[in-house]
Amino acid sequence: MPSRSPVRPESASPQQPTGDSVSGSERSAVLNQRANRRKFIQSGGIMLAGGSVLGTNLSVAQGAHVYGDDTLKIGLIGCGSRGTNAVIQAMNTDGATRLVAMADAFENNLQSAYRAIKSKHGNSGPDGKRVDVDGARFVGLDAWKHVLQSDADIVFLTTPPGFRPLHFEKAIEAGKHVFMEKPVATDAPGIRRVLAANEIAKQKGLAVAVGLQRHHESRYRECVQRLQEGAIGDPIFARAYWNGAGSKLRPKRPNASELEYQLRQWQHFNWIGGDHIAEQHVHNLDVINWVLGQHPVSAQGQGGRDPQSDQTLGETFDHHMVEFTYAKDVRLLSQCRHVRGCWNSVSEHIHGTQGSCDISAAIIRDTNGKVVWQSAQQTSKDKGCQQAQNDLFASLRKGEIPNEAEYGATSTMTAIMGRMASYSGKIVRWNEALQSDQLLANVDALHSLKDFAPVQPLADGNYAVAIPGQTKVL
Repeated sequence: MPSRSPVRPESASPQQPTGDSVSGSERSAVLNQRANRRKFIQSGGIMLAGGSVLGTNLSVAQGAHVYGDDTLKIGLIGCGSRGTNAVIQAMNTDGATRLVAMADAFENNLQSAYRAIKSKHGNSGPDGKRVDVDGARFVGLDAWKHVLQSDADIVFLTTPPGFRPLHFEKAIEAGKHVFMEKPVATDAPGIRRVLAANEIAKQKGLAVAVGLQRHHESRYRECVQRLQEGAIGDPIFARAYWNGAGSKLRPKRPNASELEYQLRQWQHFNWIGGDHIAEQHVHNLDVINWVLGQHPVSAQGQGGRDPQSDQTLGETFDHHMVEFTYAKDVRLLSQCRHVRGCWNSVSEHIHGTQGSCDISAAIIRDTNGKVVWQSAQQTSKDKGCQQAQNDLFASLRKGEIPNEAEYGATSTMTAIMGRMASYSGKIVRWNEALQSDQLLANVDALHSLKDFAPVQPLADGNYAVAIPGQTKVL
């Protein structure tokens, strides 16, 4: 996991002379070092010929922040609230940062994000202009390509998740470090695409962070470590919940295309959002995978829509109940629900041979229910998201290359397998699910809001919904 050591400003050393006392040759050498270092960062951390930088053997990561200007340049693809806040949090980290390019399918999203980020970080600092996107704000479904052509060192992929595999693959091809939001895909072909691109990222020495921020929260880390050290004995059974009210589809805007309508309300369409079991509940499933150190081997479940509820929910279910089976017959009972007026919970729990744990609250109890440990760490809204950016940027500055893509993909695939089980009503096995050829949409072919939407409404204006027992998912 990424280190949490604070980042301190680098001081000048005898090997890097500064000030008016240096000779012309020394000053030239320093400038050349800075130019080479910037070239190194932009190359994505690939070693120069002979495996060295300026004649000194360095790891790929270490070479990125040794010489001269340490400003990390950020490109943002996807200017919704999550992308906006992620960039603000990235620019809160220690060390110089600069936003150099932005892209979104919609002008209003881009302008809103630009104003919000500039209000937090728009003033020039010791590192110069911090929001430097004049002439580098791009709009349209293909706008992301311009960000990858910029001199950004790290790109934030925060569009709706249906586009994530495409954008991640192309970002890695462009030699960019990546922060990408969860889920990392909406179907199995997308998961395989992400994993293939991540192998290239490893070869190039590129950092990959995923927005499963519980891995960076002190309380979760402390609690999971104790569980993995045997605090409740051998695990037997787990529970995970994301039960809340959800949201309804809004009316279509006048003159809006079907594709624009779906993009603006992507949580309600599987090809781009993955259903709320993937888009939200992935956090809870990820925690159970993390504690157990593995993914489930199969899933069976049920789900659908309450016939008394509002049916204008796009093509997603309003509830899923899935039983996941792990090795050694450990079971996870998973619930996620979008129904108003019901019991709500966003939490994870695990039961073992010597006790139980409310992981989300970081409380461990013995078999009699007595509290034997509780974390003293405090939590607050967005604390984990901020810490995730602190860890990522600190790691890069220390010459480390974190990579969270594999567990991000595994937890996303867990959620997708759960959706497959509840949609089909069948037992779905991991290997079969991962090798599924069911591609929900060919997003590579989408270039304009006027393009044909992957899902079309029925005659009554609603959308087809999966029918357990009839819908095929493999």
